[in-house]
Amino acid sequence: MSDTPPSASRPDSANAPAATQDTHHAHNAVVTGQFGPQAAAYLTSANHARGADLEQLAAIARAHPGAQVLDLGCGAGHVSFFAAPHVARVVAYDLSADMLGVVAGEAAKRGLTNVDTQLGAAESLPFADASFDLVFSRYSAHHWADVGAALREMRRVLKPGGRVVICDVVSTGQPLLDTYLQAVEVLRDTSHVRNYATSEWLTMAAGARFSVASLTPRTLDLDFKTWTTRMRTPAPMQVAIRALQTAMADDVRRHFRIQDDGSFTLDTLTLELIVG
Repeated sequence: MSDTPPSASRPDSANAPAATQDTHHAHNAVVTGQFGPQAAAYLTSANHARGADLEQLAAIARAHPGAQVLDLGCGAGHVSFFAAPHVARVVAYDLSADMLGVVAGEAAKRGLTNVDTQLGAAESLPFADASFDLVFSRYSAHHWADVGAALREMRRVLKPGGRVVICDVVSTGQPLLDTYLQAVEVLRDTSHVRNYATSEWLTMAAGARFSVASLTPRTLDLDFKTWTTRMRTPAPMQVAIRALQTAMADDVRRHFRIQDDGSFTLDTLTLELIVG
């Protein structure tokens, strides 16, 4: 575990009403219940272990060789493994102790002695103000109960001139496509909260007083069987997803490139922010 000292400031979520905190705790329990048993599967997942977005994160890390890096919602640790060879230290941070165990074990196998692990939620970071030069997060934000609070916490723990890079699936913002996207995501994984549109991300970033350095849209191809097996999606939920894919309008099937076997494509975004 990391020995980074706790912040003297109260984390953003500590100031939230009790009912909101209870809701966040309940949701976080769903997240850990979903992902703990799948930790090893995410380590070997091709979609998580490689990609142009990971290469972009590695390039940013290389440009900051003395950096202290926070991998927020680290999952099985792929961002940490890509960043660690190029920076001073990486803290792999996640809600799931099982995931962190996988990260620690794999980091040791790879000889990455500068990777530490820390348990916790994105909305309440147990780190001092101005602790990190870079905050990276990949395919995690759509599980967070309060992205706005998480962004404000990221800004708090960043040093002056620091930057955040978030990679995630995004919504087009078009109501029909958005409804379909959120429906299949939550059927596959009940810990899903929301895939935000780019415009929503920009609004939340501005609310946390970040400036946008770059926006990089990409697409992600997903094999239906692999996608559902990795999350152990129950058979009735899989049937519901396939029924929804078949029933939707042609515009939906075309946009998501839905194939006969249920495989499809999602829109993703890499958002690079700097302390404004």
